[in-house]
Amino acid sequence: MMVVGPSRPELDDVLFVPDEQQGPVAALRQGLPHVRAPRVALLAADLPFLRARHIRALLEAVTGTGAVLADEQGREQWLTGCWRTAALNDALTQYPGKSLHGLLGPLRPRLVTITAEPGEPPPWLDCDTPDDIERARRLASGDDVPG
Repeated sequence: MMVVGPSRPELDDVLFVPDEQQGPVAALRQGLPHVRAPRVALLAADLPFLRARHIRALLEAVTGTGAVLADEQGREQWLTGCWRTAALNDALTQYPGKSLHGLLGPLRPRLVTITAEPGEPPPWLDCDTPDDIERARRLASGDDVPG
């Protein structure tokens, strides 16, 4: 496993690549050269309800260039996808921009829709603010209802 971000010594067997805080495309440029596997999961670190079964579903759906999670409105969740490493490398060498949608959209990934179990928050629910984190804590403890 590799993480582009600050090192956490308590996590064994994880390669940490420093994050230059310039966005997800820059982080992908920093981390992808370290990937040796034919497929790679590109995941945000702020998805507390993303589970191994969701990633397995994405990996199994990889056809062509990749697969990306879609929310209940069918919108691509670009930081929740699995890709062919070679396709990402090729796209990065040709892409001068900073937009993840601009980089990944043209790859036309397969969309994967996952329905959350009753009472379970959706796997794409991210935590960008302290309020988001507090809500995620309430959801995880059962003190809040997803929706």
